[in-house]
Amino acid sequence: MPSRKIQPEKSVAIDWRLVGERIRQIRGFQMTQKEFARSIGVSQSYLSNMEHGRVEIGVEILLTISRRYGKSLEWLLMGD
Repeated sequence: MPSRKIQPEKSVAIDWRLVGERIRQIRGFQMTQKEFARSIGVSQSYLSNMEHGRVEIGVEILLTISRRYGKSLEWLLMGD
């Protein structure tokens, strides 16, 4: 049986600024950056960088946000 080449999926560019905006939406106005940062296990300054799209956010942090705040990874990353 001939082997078939598996084609890699087309890569998707992540707009970290938009991811940061979605994280800011989750945080809302009732929670400070310090409180939200503590809840996901990062520093307030790192959260600020995340919200402004200045860093690529690791999967561990994204999973924590997804699970703790009931948002899908797809929504966090792509807005879908």
